[in-house]
Amino acid sequence: MSRDAGRLSLILLFTPFALWILLLIILPQIGIGYVSVREKVGINTYEYGFKNYIDFITEPVYRNTLLRTAWMSILVTALALVIGFPIAWYIAKIARERSRAALFLMCLIPLWVSDLVRAYGWIVLLRETGVISMTLVKWGIISQPIEMLYNDMTVIIGLVYTVILFMIVPLVSTLQGMDDALLEAGYNLGGSRVTVFRRIIVPYAMPGIVAGCIITFMLTAGSYLTPILLGGKNSSWFTEQIYNQFITRYNWESGSAFGVSLLVFTSFVVWAGLRLTGQSLATTVAKE
Repeated sequence: MSRDAGRLSLILLFTPFALWILLLIILPQIGIGYVSVREKVGINTYEYGFKNYIDFITEPVYRNTLLRTAWMSILVTALALVIGFPIAWYIAKIARERSRAALFLMCLIPLWVSDLVRAYGWIVLLRETGVISMTLVKWGIISQPIEMLYNDMTVIIGLVYTVILFMIVPLVSTLQGMDDALLEAGYNLGGSRVTVFRRIIVPYAMPGIVAGCIITFMLTAGSYLTPILLGGKNSSWFTEQIYNQFITRYNWESGSAFGVSLLVFTSFVVWAGLRLTGQSLATTVAKE
């Protein structure tokens, strides 16, 4: 009787999650994949094939924009890791138990507002008449206001600020499970700080590193508002190409092909990263 009750509880708990995955992820992706292989040849008349994908591959603008998006997403992920690891280490190993909740709360504050508000916050700071430019003029550091928006550096700063929390959380979860005796043993055996970090800390934290990198990379590659608002016409972000196909040109077939191409390409990058690090999706959830 208790076993049946346990199974019923498991089914009731798992059903909303399964429906969410099915209705909001699997079925939409299947629908987009179906639309992507259609080619409109007349009013409500379609042919099926891979012309939309061929047009994407043969058009240098689309192909180069995807590669540029992937490269900048990898750079943002690397910067988020470099900045987030010390923060995660401090929260997990140095901060007192009482202050950890406050530190996590500080990391969560940016998520209390939407991407649109965060992007406009950066615009207020970095535009020609913004806070930073006018402050530098007031202090005499520069002679006239300067425009710090609409370049790759601004886009990278905004994206790192947006995704860094998703790097910190899995790192903290992994590092909290590390026994301090491992570090003491490393130092007692004559290891320097660099050696202990390279031979003990990094291997132990690798599941959290990989999990954080996967999340931040996928979020960055799929971002739309931050690159468009902070990069302006010079953003050249692939999600803008998808938006243009769907909304501006009302070409759902090409837009769907672009969306599938982005998913496949980013998935390939994640797979390549897992192969290079010797990890798997299973080991990124918890340390075995």
